[in-house]
Formats: sequence, structure tokens, C-alpha cells
Amino acid sequence: MALSGSILSALIFFALSINPLEARGPFDRLARKPPQRTAAEGICASSVRIFGYKCEEHDVVTQDGYILNMQRIPEGRAGAGDMSRRQPVLIQHGILVDGMSWLFNPADQNLPLILADQGFDVWMGNTRGTRFSRRHKYLSPNQPAFWNWTWDELVSYDLPAMFDHIHGLTGQKIHYLGHSLGTLIGFASFSEKGLVDKLRSAAMLSPIAYLSHMTTVLGDIAAKSFLAEATAIIGVAEFNPKSGLVGNFIKIICRQAGIDCYDLISVITGKNCCLNASTIDLFLANEPQSTSTKNMIHLSQTVRDKVLRKYNYGSSNYNMKHYGQALPPAYNISAIPHDLPLFFSYGGLDSLADVNDVKFLIDQFKFHDVDKIDVQFVKEYAHADFIMGVTAKDVVYNQVATFFKRQV
Repeated sequence: MALSGSILSALIFFALSINPLEARGPFDRLARKPPQRTAAEGICASSVRIFGYKCEEHDVVTQDGYILNMQRIPEGRAGAGDMSRRQPVLIQHGILVDGMSWLFNPADQNLPLILADQGFDVWMGNTRGTRFSRRHKYLSPNQPAFWNWTWDELVSYDLPAMFDHIHGLTGQKIHYLGHSLGTLIGFASFSEKGLVDKLRSAAMLSPIAYLSHMTTVLGDIAAKSFLAEATAIIGVAEFNPKSGLVGNFIKIICRQAGIDCYDLISVITGKNCCLNASTIDLFLANEPQSTSTKNMIHLSQTVRDKVLRKYNYGSSNYNMKHYGQALPPAYNISAIPHDLPLFFSYGGLDSLADVNDVKFLIDQFKFHDVDKIDVQFVKEYAHADFIMGVTAKDVVYNQVATFFKRQV
């Protein structure tokens, strides 16, 4: 714990002493580079219609007042055909990115467009805090209260709002596809059975729920050195990796751990096999996105505590106030209905969704109906290959489409 304490102290001291005008984060070199394509006019205009696909922008309002932006690709380039036969698919991104992260490759390599061409009614979600979901009925992103949430609220409010909107417009059950944090909130939500009546099947890419073995050095040290807690201590409610403050926190951790953080994608996700340079440039010109500092604390708790629980408020009294018990309730993944069709795909080089953690996760489904679960292991893939890999169409996406089509 000596390392953790020293890094925490250094983080706070450095944050309190820096000149904001001189603050430079590890993403600054990318922010200054002219981006090839950004989403200034919305994801549909910048990243879908340019490929010749129809695309609709939708806004949904959560029960706690957040206004979430979604995109709908109702048909492929060849046309819609019978819309009543096109099953809806909701694609949910991971942490610190938004829906645009699925669209950085050419059209024939982007998952949402591939699924649209395969006959699906494709929807993309953007969780609260990302660039097009920074709205609320009465709060502003400049107010700390806007950022008072964790992935518990994505489970309780964001996913239900998206599901209700899609189901209300289509009248059909929904295929769910998540990556990274998108899988975590899916598992948690489906375990509480609130959405399963509207759910047709679920495909989980780079699935995370347990993070005990993750090998990303930066993420592990950030969790164990209380990076997010240090950010909260100095009163920063929005966790923005592009800001000088958080960026300098990351620099300190890299320096303390002796890590070369110039290539942050590989440092965080593992050595991805199949990304091309232009895709990486486009990704880094548009991402990462903000999340709440409280959300990062919750994820850090998951790493440190090795249990999938709701947010821990730090004392039995506070937890009692929020939950009626001294410890936060645990999510029981094994409570997911045993007849729900599930598809897992995970990589051998993934530093976030470590192979041992994924195997432990899959073991929670040992009583699942054997004909309702498919598992794919891609030895050479790391975390980002599943959303931007140039080979992902042949290796993963076609298998996902086939899985969805079997669920009639």
C-alpha cells in the first residue's frame, strides 16, 4: 500500500500546484492534430450518411432527467424491404467512448452498417456524459450534480430508457450487443430482470464483470492508487481524460510505474493485432469521452474489491442510508434467465477483459441452457480489436449476425 499512498499524495499535491494554463494531458498532441472526421453535426451526419445509409437521430429522456442521444440505421444500403421483419439491435459502447467508436473504419468493416446490411434495424446508444448526451431537463454539465452517478444509474435509468424507446417504436423484442462497460451494464440489468421481457438475445464482446486479473498496468495502478478518489477529493466531478488535470494525473501514474504512455490505446487495452493507423488517428481525434468521477470510483471499487456490487459510499452508515444494509448489494449474474440466448466473444491478448476473468464470468452461467449459450475465443485479439479491428467482420461480426438470426 506504500506505492498507492505515495501516488495518491503526489496526485493531490500536483493537482493543487499546477497552473491550468500550463496543464497538458497525454491526449494534447491528438487534440492539436486536425481530425479527419469529427461528429460536430451529429453521428448520423458525420459517420453514417456519408456511406450512403439512412440514419435518424433520436433523443430519449431517462426517469432521472438525462437526455440521451441515439442513432437509428433502419435499413441497409440496398433498402429496407419489409420493416416488420427487421429485428431491432441495440449496440452499446464501452467506457470513455461513445457510439461513434463503432464507425471509424470503412463502411464494410463497421459493425452497425454490417448489421444493417444483414437485415437488422440498428440502434446505437450514447450514455450520459458523452458529447451528445450532455443534457438534462434542469441540470447543466457545469454543475457537479450533473455528474452524480455511476454505472448503477446506467443500469437503472439509461438502458431502460433506450429499451422503452426502441420497443415503443418497433413493438419487437430487442437484440442487445455490448462491448466492455456495455457488457457490464447489460449483465447487471438483465440479472435484475427489469428488461428481459423486451430482450430477444444478447451478444457480449470483450465482456467485463470481474476485473481481478486485468493486466493493463495503467488501469490496475489507477484503481489501486485511488486515482478517481484523488480527482474527487479536489472537487472534480467530471472525469475528462482530455483535460490537463486528469491528463497530468495519468502522466504521474505512467512516470511512477515506468510506463511509456505515448501509445495509450495499447497501454490500456492490450496489444491490439488488427488496427490500422488511420483508424487509430480517427479514434484519437474523437475519443476519449467524459464520464463521471464517481463512475470511475465505482469501477475502481470493482477492481479492488473483486466483487460486482453497487456503489460503495464508504461507510456502513451511508450504505445503510442508500441501501438499507451495511454493504452495497451484489449483482447476481447467475440470476439472468437461463433460457436467454447469449453470445460471448473474448480475446487472448485483452488487458481489460482478461481471459481468467472472462472464464470466471462464463462459469457463472454453468446452469444456463446449453443450447442457449455460444462462446468464441479469439486468441490474437485485444480489447479494441472488437470494435475497430480490420478483420473483425470475418472473425466476429458475421458470427454475431448469424447468432442473432437464429433467435426467431
